[in-house]
Amino acid sequence: MSWVIVFLGFCALIMLHEAGHYFAAKATGMRVEKFFLFFGPKLWSFRRGETEYGVASIPLGGYVKISGMSPEEELPPEVADRAYYRQPVWKRIVVIAAGPAVNVVLAFLILAGVFYFSAAQPSREVERVEPGTAAAGVLRPGDRIVAVDGHRFAGLDAEARNERFRDLVAAHRCPGRQVDGCVAATPVRLTFSRGGELRTVSLRPRYDAEAGRALIGFAYGSEPAQISLGTAAGRALDAIWTVTERTAEVFSRIFEAEQRRQLSGVVGISDAGHRAVETSATQALLLLALVSLSLGIINLLPILPLDGGHIFWSLVEKARGRPVSLRVMERASIVGFAFVAVLFFIGLSNDLGRLGTDSLEAR
Repeated sequence: MSWVIVFLGFCALIMLHEAGHYFAAKATGMRVEKFFLFFGPKLWSFRRGETEYGVASIPLGGYVKISGMSPEEELPPEVADRAYYRQPVWKRIVVIAAGPAVNVVLAFLILAGVFYFSAAQPSREVERVEPGTAAAGVLRPGDRIVAVDGHRFAGLDAEARNERFRDLVAAHRCPGRQVDGCVAATPVRLTFSRGGELRTVSLRPRYDAEAGRALIGFAYGSEPAQISLGTAAGRALDAIWTVTERTAEVFSRIFEAEQRRQLSGVVGISDAGHRAVETSATQALLLLALVSLSLGIINLLPILPLDGGHIFWSLVEKARGRPVSLRVMERASIVGFAFVAVLFFIGLSNDLGRLGTDSLEAR
C-alpha cells in the first residue's frame, strides 16, 4: 500500500506542476490544447472546451501543450493570436515559471504546516541513557531532571534551560589537559524525580572530544510545543533556503565524484518515499515537500527542455530585441536533452549501486 501512496504522491506533484502552467496560460489568454499526465501513447482522455485532458502510458512526468510553442507551428487564423510565441516575453515567462512556482509554494505550505503542528521541545524527562557513561546505572528513562548543582532553572523556556544545563556540566573540567574520555575533577550534583520521589546523586562527567565539552551521558525526551504561524513560516523558509543552497552546490560541482554521488533518481526517491510512508505521516509529508521543492528548483536550471531553459531564452530574446533563431534553440535543446539524460543516468547508477545497502535514500 505504501508504494501506491508514493506513486499517487508523485502523480499529484506532476499534476500540480502542470496545473501551474495550465492556469497561467489560460489567465494570459493563450490556447491550451492538451493537459496530460505522463508521456507517450494515450491511454484515456476527454475533451472539455478547446482542451483535451488525459493520461498517457509512460509514467515519466506530464505536459501541457500550448498552441504555438514552436515559432514555425502553423495555426488556424482564428487562434493564431493566442499562440505562445505571439505573446509578449513577460507573459511567456509567467506561464513557464508558474509550474516551478507551484512546486516551491507547495513545499513551503507543507513544511510550514508540519513545523506548526509537530513542533516539539526538549522535556525534562530522560529518554535515553548512554552505556559506559556517568549516567549509566544511575538514571533511567522516565526520570525527570529537577536541578543541576542546586539550580532549578525556574521560569526558563526549554531551550534556555538546556543551554544553562550544558554550561553547568561543562564547567566541571578534567584536571590538566582535556582529552577524550577524561573524568571531571569535581562531580555534578544532579537532582531528579523518580516515581514521585526526589533523589540527588553526584556524577563525574566525562569529556567528549566530539562535543567539545563534558557530558553526563543521557538524552532528554521531547514534548509538544506551541509556536506561532510566523515562526513555522520562518522555519519553512530556512529549510527551503538550505535545500536550495545544497542543490546549487551539487550542480556547481557536478564534475566532482563526491558531489555526483549525492544525486538520486526515481528508484532512490521511490524507496525513500516507501520508507517514509511506513515510518509516519510527518516523515512522508516532509519527503513530499523535499521532492516538490527539488522538482521546482531543478526545473529552473537554464537549459532546454527544462522550464528554466525557456525562461533563459525568453530573457535573451528580450535583451536582443528580437527572437532567437530556431536553429540556435534546436541546438540548445540537443545539449539540454543530453545533460538531462546524463543526470538521469547518474541518479539511476547511484540508486542501483546502493541496492542491498542501508544507504539508499533520497538526496
